[in-house]
Amino acid sequence: MSLYDIPLRTLTGDPASLADYRGRALLVVNVASKCGLTPQYSGLERLQERYADRGFSVLGFPSNQFAGQEPGTAEEIATFCSTTYGVSFPLFEKTDVNGAQRHPLYAELTATEDAEGAAGDVQWNFEKFLIDHQGAVVGRFRPRTEPEADELVAAIEAALPA
Repeated sequence: MSLYDIPLRTLTGDPASLADYRGRALLVVNVASKCGLTPQYSGLERLQERYADRGFSVLGFPSNQFAGQEPGTAEEIATFCSTTYGVSFPLFEKTDVNGAQRHPLYAELTATEDAEGAAGDVQWNFEKFLIDHQGAVVGRFRPRTEPEADELVAAIEAALPA
């Protein structure tokens, strides 16, 4: 199964899929509103603004699996993201990224190794998976990697459509 075939739902509950973003490089991030890493929303939004016109998008997947740090409703999440961080990138419904109820998208993504060769469960909020413009997972960046870290920016630039 292609990543493009996995059914998703937007934060407002509308059907979606990564096929809606075919031909774009994507940074898939599990996000949370009440985490010490939540300020990464600012860097993610700057990436969105910097590269959107070049065929790139950040995609946010709220998850409440890490210490209950995303307890809000869809409306509360949307309001928090837009008013606190000016988030303009797409957000999806609250998603399990680990465990028995892991979303099929994350079942595929977590098979990807990070820079140290480790695959498996998402470690915490704000783990980042880079998908190139052809739909291949080309990078995995652990939660403490800042969105604008040199290695992540270089990987994004390499994943953009020509």
